[in-house]
This record gives sequence, C-alpha cells and structure tokens, in this order.
Amino acid sequence: MKAIIPAFQRPVCWPNLPGAVLVALTLVVPASVPAQTAPDAAVATTPTREARVDGFRSARFGMTEDEVRAAAVADFAIDPDALMDGINTVERTRVLTALVPDVLPEGGTAQLSYIFGYRSKTLIQVGLLWNAGTDPDLTPDTIAANGDVLQAHFLNAGHAAETVSVDTILDGGILLYSGADAEGRTVILLLQGRFADDVPGRLPLTATSLTLLYAEDPENPDIFRIGDGEF
Repeated sequence: MKAIIPAFQRPVCWPNLPGAVLVALTLVVPASVPAQTAPDAAVATTPTREARVDGFRSARFGMTEDEVRAAAVADFAIDPDALMDGINTVERTRVLTALVPDVLPEGGTAQLSYIFGYRSKTLIQVGLLWNAGTDPDLTPDTIAANGDVLQAHFLNAGHAAETVSVDTILDGGILLYSGADAEGRTVILLLQGRFADDVPGRLPLTATSLTLLYAEDPENPDIFRIGDGEF
C-alpha cells in the first residue's frame, strides 16, 4: 500500500498557519489568492469545554512508533501488517499509513497517516484523507457531507476563539475549519475540489478530497531543515 499524499494549499490570509511546512502534506502556496468567506459560512456556538488537541483517538503526540502501532490496532481493529511504513525524503520524517473504513460512520474508507518527528522519532502529526484513491465508491456529495459533519463537530470543540478560521475560500478548495488549543496544537479541515467557473465567488464546489490534520507544533515542526549558511 502506498501512502497517498494530497496537495494542501495554504491560505494566503490565514494568520494562524505559519510559513513552516506542515509535515503530513505537500504545501502548494498560491501566488495570489484572495481569502474569501463562503456565503453560508458556519457560525461557531459557545462551547461548553476547552479543547485539547493531543493526537487522534488513543494515539497521542509524543508516542513512539511501537506505541502508535498498538494504539492504531486497538482503535481500528486492523491487522498490524496493514500499517505500511515510509519516509518523507524531503522532511526526513517517518510515516505510518493504513486504509481504515468508517473512521467517520458511513463516511467511506479514509487513509490514516501517523507522522514521526525527524529528531524526536515520536508522533508529531496525524492526518486523515478521503478521496477516490482511498475509496473508489466515495462521491463528491459524500466527501462534502463528511466535511460538513466534521466542521459542525469542531465548531463546538472549544478551540481558542482567536485561532478559529471557518469557510475560507482558497484556490482549489475551502478551508472548512482551523483552530488551536491553548498550547498551539492545531486542527485543520480542508475540502478540495473544482469550483464552477460560471458562478460568482467560485461556488459551488464539486468536492474531490477532504483532509483532516492534527498537528502538535505547526509553528516549529520537527522536520529536517538545512541550517543558515550551510549552503
């Protein structure tokens, strides 16, 4: 099984996402894309709790690879051999991936990715991807519905209000949600697809993929970098 790495387009006017690379995804920064708000942008309600972004299910940031493998088996009842390992050759991070059905009930099969830091060798990021590559039976409507369900959930999750961005229009997609907890650990939900050319505001969108990302430290990800003055 090969890891499916989507193209993640960073919103130009998103103040909470740093210039540093988010290690689970290949960032494609558009040269000039005005951030827009969808006409029917969701409005967050007042949460009853304060969010903590410490991983996904029982896999927690800081876990070793063996601990994450055990957590994945316990969480999704998958065969340990279904977890395929790989290396991001640019960022020198290690990645475990698996196809998991119904992570979101009736949402189809997603690719689950666990990313381990270059220096720490521990879990720094978790990603989920739904598209035709992860499940040929996924339709644009199902992908979009998955995004709506997850967005509604995160709107009430209790992330720090000043970090929350909702329904930001990008070149090739919509940032449905981003938010961080008090320690800066971040959730990102991105819907990608094709906008109708003849519709003002580039809506509606025919969805082709949905990406959900949990990042421990998006400001300073544990990835390989060439130091200043080395080349």
